Amino acid sequence: MKRTVTVFATLVLTATAAGACGGRQDSPTADSGGKITCEVGTETRVSIATGNSTGVYFSLGNAFAEQVSAATGGTVKATAAETGASVQNIQQLVAGSYQVAFSLADTASDAIEGKGSFEGEEQPIQAMSRIYPNYTQVIARTDSGITSIADMRGKRVSTGSPGSGTEVIANRLLESAGLNPQTDVAAQRLDLTKTVDGMKDGSIDALFWSGGLPTPGITDLFTSARGDVTFIDVTPQLGRMAEISPAYKQGLIPAATYQLPSDVATIVVPNMLLVRDDLDANLACVLTRTLFEKQPEMAQVVGAATGITLDNARDTDPVPLNRGAEYALDELNAPR
Repeated sequence: MKRTVTVFATLVLTATAAGACGGRQDSPTADSGGKITCEVGTETRVSIATGNSTGVYFSLGNAFAEQVSAATGGTVKATAAETGASVQNIQQLVAGSYQVAFSLADTASDAIEGKGSFEGEEQPIQAMSRIYPNYTQVIARTDSGITSIADMRGKRVSTGSPGSGTEVIANRLLESAGLNPQTDVAAQRLDLTKTVDGMKDGSIDALFWSGGLPTPGITDLFTSARGDVTFIDVTPQLGRMAEISPAYKQGLIPAATYQLPSDVATIVVPNMLLVRDDLDANLACVLTRTLFEKQPEMAQVVGAATGITLDNARDTDPVPLNRGAEYALDELNAPR
């Protein structure tokens, strides 16, 4: 069941109607192509596509929405919605259901190039900013006999919500280990809440998750079933994964994140905030400026927000940076 924090039906209908007429200029958030002032003069509603309710996208999306609404004195009224995450987010962003979307960089790259889940259809998206990194978190029950990805053959494995970035990475990891995700594992396409419940009661043998640190749902799993679950090393698959996308890099999950005996080597991939390529540049500027000016406040409630930095904000290639976001970043980096 999709839980939406707040639904602005009129906005969705307006955006959908504009897309259906082929008249993007009719949308209240369409870019006029004029001079950027980084001001939004009329009341504007922005809906943010996030992810599973126990993941970082959702918690950070809500924190960001609160900061946007507060920073603009309510002129921009932002809300966050629970979704299936990356692939679904991009599809619904392009459809006009959302104005901002969280996505993994590998999925965003597929979208802009018309590959993978977007085969043959290049998506009209731009980046507002690169944000914090996602960590591939692969966990197995200790009684499952799984100590590597290859050991998942014939096992009940949660590959994440349908249309999520987690599902993309899970399938690629399985394939890189010589397994067919459709036939060699009993794939459970579940959101993180249901996945964690299944790991606790033993109905699921292993899970894939791509998320920031710490992910609330994973914290819950290790708090409730610490002796029954363990992390799996996925770095043997990094070479083949990097051939698919240069976004995949090696990283570490610090032991303190989930009170583990030692650090866990894993594969990391950056996250991005995406917009449609016709989003009003002034709105994009306001949103980007708020993201960085209010980063300290968001980091106080969502640990992963500490990974949002100006140093790598522009590193979104091959996804082009929105011109309003670029203007904001220029201002934020200007000498003071």
